[in-house]
Amino acid sequence: MQFIDLLIYVSIYCKMNDIKLSSNSTHSSTILPVNKFYFDYNATTPLAPEVIQTINDSLKEHWGNPSSNHIEGSKAKKALEKAREEVASMISAIPSEILFLSGGTEANNLVLYSAVVHFKKWVISQPDSSFSHMKPHIITTKVEHDSIKYPLLRRYFVEADVTYLGVENLPTSVIDNIRPSTCLITVMLANNETGIMFSVAHIARLLSEVNKKREAEGLFKILLHTDAAQAIGKLPVDVTDLKVDYLTIVGHKFYGPRVGALYVKKLGSGAPLYPLLYGGGQERGYRSGTENTPMYVGLGKACALVQENVLEYSSHMKKMRVYLERQLKKAFANYIKINCVDPCNVSNPEECSIPPSGPKQTHFIFPRLPNTTSVSFYYPEVPVLENSGVCSFHAKRSIRLSVGRETTVPEIEAIVIDIKQAISKALDPLKLPTSSSTSNST
Repeated sequence: MQFIDLLIYVSIYCKMNDIKLSSNSTHSSTILPVNKFYFDYNATTPLAPEVIQTINDSLKEHWGNPSSNHIEGSKAKKALEKAREEVASMISAIPSEILFLSGGTEANNLVLYSAVVHFKKWVISQPDSSFSHMKPHIITTKVEHDSIKYPLLRRYFVEADVTYLGVENLPTSVIDNIRPSTCLITVMLANNETGIMFSVAHIARLLSEVNKKREAEGLFKILLHTDAAQAIGKLPVDVTDLKVDYLTIVGHKFYGPRVGALYVKKLGSGAPLYPLLYGGGQERGYRSGTENTPMYVGLGKACALVQENVLEYSSHMKKMRVYLERQLKKAFANYIKINCVDPCNVSNPEECSIPPSGPKQTHFIFPRLPNTTSVSFYYPEVPVLENSGVCSFHAKRSIRLSVGRETTVPEIEAIVIDIKQAISKALDPLKLPTSSSTSNST
């Protein structure tokens, strides 16, 4: 998935053409450089001021090694365990189920590795030789993050069978594709490009019934993982509702530092986990390497902020997303399509971008993250983003915009103008709506 040079600045930093910005957030905010704004919060977020302060304090106070049996080590260990409690509390877990890691990529790789190893050990332990030929089977979707997709394509392409599902018929298609050798189902909670959310909790409920039958038949219990990187910080996430075995947490997606954590259900006695790294036995032996205490303390603070304010964050983001989409529709009229909201006509994909000439098509409606919009433009000469989540016609003409906690109405009005100007540079002459300027608030 690549942005062409012409439009790359649309989702990163854009010049404001001397428009001054102000924040309407009730919380202290990270101020971006003057005359610049940001619409790429799904890629990363700035550190919250409270998180910065917490990290700075920890750098001074918690410099000891948490594994050392002296005062400074004990202070660091205590701070680490408080952070673990904050992470756990945010998702309604217990602290012993939280494992600190370098980020989402390590978390996702660790889950895949653990599922494959555990299945192989299970096969070896079976007295019945009929299981000996089985390869581990993993079910996932075609729109997962690269840290799921590429390990499956490159590391496990020989030793595991993988089923890649489209998003349209979830969760039914997940259950329909289960085999006797299935060991893991991994489905992201929300997609980073389109913002659509998947019914992981529904999958878990159906899988629970499947696993009861498998237990009676002497088959491997299928494990369930969700990458919640894009959902946390934008919506409440609760593992008691999701009923997953593993859940990936990524700090820099919700105004925290670039470290992460993995929730493992009943770690030590429940969902299996096998180390990728061996060494000093930190993190109870599951992840060796001296802990990056200040960053994990910062992660804890970011989690505490989410737990306290997530409904307010979500409400503001949704208001800004709705306004953004309204302004884009106003600026581009029939030349724009909101992906995963406006229907696609497969036989004539142009039709769904030019309502009302095209008939209403039956299509799948997904709940979406409150901050994310993916839009495609009806201009054949403007390929922008490849995205497997929408039809190929519109995928080649799409960009993603994601708002944040401090996004303002003036920022939205300005970026709509900038997008229009960027497309104008690609099309000559450009036939765009000549209605009232998008800078006039409605």
